[in-house]
Amino acid sequence: PGKLKIVIVLRPYQGGVIVEANLRGGAELGEAWHQGGMRDKKQNVFDDLYAVADDVVTAGIADAKPPAVCGGSNGGLLTAVAVTQRPELWRAVVSSVPLCDMIRFPQFLIAKLWTGEYGDPAKEAEFPWLMAYSPYHHTKPGTAYPATFFLTAEGDSRVDPMHARKMAAQLQYATAGTEPILLRVETKAGHGAGKPVSKRVEEHTDVYSFLFDRLGMKP
Repeated sequence: PGKLKIVIVLRPYQGGVIVEANLRGGAELGEAWHQGGMRDKKQNVFDDLYAVADDVVTAGIADAKPPAVCGGSNGGLLTAVAVTQRPELWRAVVSSVPLCDMIRFPQFLIAKLWTGEYGDPAKEAEFPWLMAYSPYHHTKPGTAYPATFFLTAEGDSRVDPMHARKMAAQLQYATAGTEPILLRVETKAGHGAGKPVSKRVEEHTDVYSFLFDRLGMKP
């Protein structure tokens, strides 16, 4: 979108369109692209997403109503931030196994290994990077938040389920709107790798049921 010319892939699906955007912070366009969306430059990733969403509507790919957005793991952080920074931009949000509390994240499970990517909140110079966007800390009471569906799993050994639980509770408390804020907890699975087909089917059924309902699509 705009001057960035981010690669967008379109796929028709059930009367709608799925858009995949290569945002800064990934490795699709080389290491400089990756570094352009990490540590003190993390806001670039979120801004790229908003630019894509705006362009999708402007170009007529989506209808006049706001689109939905989905992401998992690091993408779950992306969508959780999107809810708090630009709530008006979305009709529905899916945030799967997300990081949400970026001030305490290194204290849980293996997340201390990720401070090289995100920054370390224990360091005075790096704390402001994380506090600037930490979604748990940027929910605002009285805001009309969009319909949001958080997913987590009891056996997640990478991202502690407390992130999704805290964030769902925080949004439920803060929202001034009538859209649902939902939490799905899988009791016998982990972060996602190796999940049996039966559980994947159940999870995708819940996600697509949520999206089809909020987007007014026919199953």
